[in-house]
Amino acid sequence: MMTALMLCGCAQDKPLTFVAGSYETTYNGHNGPISIKTTFSDSCVTKIEVLSQEETPHIGDCAFDQLIPQIIEANGIGMDAISGATITSHALMNAVAQAAEDAQVSDIDQFRKNNLAGKTTDIDDTWDVVIVGAGGAGLAAAAEAAAEGNTVLVIEKNGEMGGNTLVSGGIYQSAIPYLVWEPAQPDAKMGRGYDGEMYEKVKMGTGGIEELELIMNWSEEDFDSLYYTTHDFTPGRPEELAKRGVHKEYRPILQALKKEIGAYLAWAKPKLKSGTPETQLTLFSTNNLHIFQTYYGGLRQSSENNKWCYGDLELVKQVVEEGAALKPWLMGLGVEFLEKQIMITGEMWFRGNRMTGANIDTDGDGKLEHYDGNWGAYVMAPYNAFIKANPKNKVLTSTTAYELIMDDDRVAGVKAERQDGSKVKAHAKKGVIIASGGYAANISKIINTNLYWKPEYLSHQMGTTNRSSQRGDGIEMAQEIGAAVTGLGWTQLMPQAYADYGGIAFGSISDAIFVNPETGKRFVDESQERDVLCIKAFKTGVTINGKSGAFLYIGGEATTEPNDIRGVDIPGKQYARTIDQLPALMKSLKINAVPENIVKTIRSYDEAIMDGKEPDGVGKKFATSIIGSAKKNEDGTYDKSTYSLDSTVLTIRVMAPSAHHTMGGLRVDSWRRVLDTSGKPIPGLFAAGEVTGGIHGGNRLGGNALTEVLVSGRIAARSVNKQR
Repeated sequence: MMTALMLCGCAQDKPLTFVAGSYETTYNGHNGPISIKTTFSDSCVTKIEVLSQEETPHIGDCAFDQLIPQIIEANGIGMDAISGATITSHALMNAVAQAAEDAQVSDIDQFRKNNLAGKTTDIDDTWDVVIVGAGGAGLAAAAEAAAEGNTVLVIEKNGEMGGNTLVSGGIYQSAIPYLVWEPAQPDAKMGRGYDGEMYEKVKMGTGGIEELELIMNWSEEDFDSLYYTTHDFTPGRPEELAKRGVHKEYRPILQALKKEIGAYLAWAKPKLKSGTPETQLTLFSTNNLHIFQTYYGGLRQSSENNKWCYGDLELVKQVVEEGAALKPWLMGLGVEFLEKQIMITGEMWFRGNRMTGANIDTDGDGKLEHYDGNWGAYVMAPYNAFIKANPKNKVLTSTTAYELIMDDDRVAGVKAERQDGSKVKAHAKKGVIIASGGYAANISKIINTNLYWKPEYLSHQMGTTNRSSQRGDGIEMAQEIGAAVTGLGWTQLMPQAYADYGGIAFGSISDAIFVNPETGKRFVDESQERDVLCIKAFKTGVTINGKSGAFLYIGGEATTEPNDIRGVDIPGKQYARTIDQLPALMKSLKINAVPENIVKTIRSYDEAIMDGKEPDGVGKKFATSIIGSAKKNEDGTYDKSTYSLDSTVLTIRVMAPSAHHTMGGLRVDSWRRVLDTSGKPIPGLFAAGEVTGGIHGGNRLGGNALTEVLVSGRIAARSVNKQR
């Protein structure tokens, strides 16, 4: 319950009258009904109390805290909605309007027009560093800049901090040395963590050795792009790419990686020959593997077969190598981690790092408070560090930056406008960092710039996993002063998105399967890159709720991803059913798949995983668990005699590809200086995160965005401080 109370004291051009009293009204918000109680005197709104609501924490519910005081002060609802919480804002204001009508307001049109025009205070002030965007990149930059003694202002368009990072999977890619195989102690089962504790090392998944052997045999000749003038390029087929060579700048990485893999295989193969299952071998993982997989996992050809795209080596190396310092840095801010290396959709390897939140002292009482998930780890932890560093530091939410301030040829600040209509002129002594994110919520821009996807795969009905504010504003603002862009035609679609509205569906893929809604069979190796999964879905899926490429995600009760909620119903999103309940579910979802075929698919898949093999027909390189249930032997293998599926509660979701990440953006150098169209740095202007391009190539690996966001934010802050 939330309550806002102010004395009636609003100035009005036209006084209003009401029948004094309290009135309860309800209006549908984003996630469900919003019920409020509005109290009026005979001339003003005096109190608004939220009785019940189901809006998303830190995204939709911020509208209540921000709008209620404004409504009371204005004695009306004529203000703009809170960015990022538009539906919630309109629902609240409509509920208040209904209450005003119930209170027999003298002029409802005037009540709807009343706003804070002429009652706000403009801001004109100076900081060392001004940052546009309070998502992962912006807050990482703020924490780093503040730690170096700078005063910092962060301008955020949405009503709350967090940006797109807040709604991300929260996993970043980086090999953690003490959790993986170490040449110096190859048989070690445990590793000493950054906190001094010992942790069990992570095991390989099925198919990992095959992938490493593929890389060992990768041609070191110059990449033969001419081959693809007479042959089709098929994403997700590294065995074909391996024959065509490597771009010369990546050759030294490949050569170094082969030496690392050679040492590992020399240790692993005797164990495999002696009967040790691959899934019981300690995981191989190095920075060079991460760099090389980012390269070939992002190497893509345009739909018209006339352009190639892959990541800039200098930027990729920087992200991977500096990504190794993220875990101790975040732990120093109070972030807690699960000591695992997991795999998410499109990640290509087990090197995902999952945090659980943060324990930090935000109120200064000397006691730690816990903040869950992304909100704790990537918002409150860096925010707490930077806001306490200097009383001058602040975040302005519901504030839209629209113009860069120039001093001769140097960027010297930002002009912005707040949701209440007040103006902001923020001067920057050292520089401005744009960290406003990409444009995956701007479907028109995606379609108009598209180079990669076949036109029939994209439509204006496509959903997005992004916040509605992700429109590309920061890119356009920088372009207005001559900034160059790169890679705008390459957009990533997320296969694991809810078919009804496009929101991201978190969940592990190493212990789940994708099933065709018509045939009831698996149609793709779920551990492949995201664009491969989407292309397969478009080719074999169906149209559900107007979304093409729809398919079924099916997982069991157990999962390797702790934040993947399974076994419960979530209306419109997830269905928990046993196999005998599948016919009724398929009928209610209007899906034609024969339930018996789905059951047969699950059993066949489980049998292969229990045998330590890839499934027949459609293989799967990386799998960790079965869908059904079975006991495990002491060596970690499954006891097939205990296998059961009948009582397993299946977790079923209806998925369809949705716009997720834009690989293109502002062109930057390794200092994250924004470059102009002639390739020269624009003095005073830096950029970090998804607003930049050139790193992920034509397809981003899962988990690489968050690594890049945090790394680039910190680099940009250091560069500003040195006034590069």
